[in-house]
Amino acid sequence: MALFDLVDFDNHEQVSFFNDEASGLRAIIAIHSSKLGPAVGGCRMWDYFSDEEALIDALRLSKGMTYKNAMAGLAMGGGKSVIIGDARKIKSEALFKAFGHALNGMNGRYLSAEDVNITTADIAIANTVTAHVTGTENKSGNPAPFTALGTFLGIKASIKHKFNHVDFTNLTVAVQGLGSVGYTLCEYLYNAGAKLIVTDINQDAMNRAATEFNATIVDLDEIYDQEADIYAPCALGATINDQTINRLKVSIVAGCANNQLATQKHGQALLDRGILYAPDYVINAGGIINISFENNYCAKRATKKVEEIYQTLLNVYTEAKEKNKPTNIIADKMAQHIIENGGK
Repeated sequence: MALFDLVDFDNHEQVSFFNDEASGLRAIIAIHSSKLGPAVGGCRMWDYFSDEEALIDALRLSKGMTYKNAMAGLAMGGGKSVIIGDARKIKSEALFKAFGHALNGMNGRYLSAEDVNITTADIAIANTVTAHVTGTENKSGNPAPFTALGTFLGIKASIKHKFNHVDFTNLTVAVQGLGSVGYTLCEYLYNAGAKLIVTDINQDAMNRAATEFNATIVDLDEIYDQEADIYAPCALGATINDQTINRLKVSIVAGCANNQLATQKHGQALLDRGILYAPDYVINAGGIINISFENNYCAKRATKKVEEIYQTLLNVYTEAKEKNKPTNIIADKMAQHIIENGGK
């Protein structure tokens, strides 16, 4: 495998590999860009099929953080870390302290927060040996509620652009993934009047959604075939791919998952089918926006900043429509312009 030849390498500034035999830590930290400030992005723990799969995930996620932070107007670069392994088996105090020491080795160029299978409590353990973490307990804390809020507002902007109204009544949303963000998003959608179709690997989460939100439960693979207005991917990435895209029976794709498109070409494929796509790093920026207030935390100011996602998405949609270009391509170009111009 030639790292520099990988499509997802995309001129990353730094990619570091860490191994600690005593704790079992095997981690990758990828810094895509620090042009707008120190690279900031969460740490994901996953039982990857291969080390190459873990590397590609780190590369894609870190690039997404660069664009996410730029589009959110934050003075942060983009980075991401992944810890390889089954969270149910390898989590330990020693492992997260080893991860903290790995962060020290980055000399402040990268700050980590929580992500999939990592909690603020895990980050707190790393924080005992390193200052290079954010989204910590007793400060900005768990970013999930803010990610859910931003995603809900992004869906609201999407239906405004697509249907010229912001009424969720009689709209059906197919939600894939009921983790902490996805479940909170369902609560927002239900309270706004939407009908929900849900799926998840966790049967208990689905049962709760059925009870609390009157949601219809479907099997994991059936979510792509549902007659709905909106498909909201809220699990892992690349669920918009060659196998699923022609199965969708929706008008909008808008959810909180990262890297929803398997490749850039799938943005064009959605456009060709008349499906509006909310670029993932724009709609799901609520969590990192909240984290950006870490050192002088104020939930009210963080929430007000998250609310800007609504207008940012409308701006992307307007330009995409004017140029008849896929929304993911337009968002990329907007983010690149911001980065090239020092955040302006």
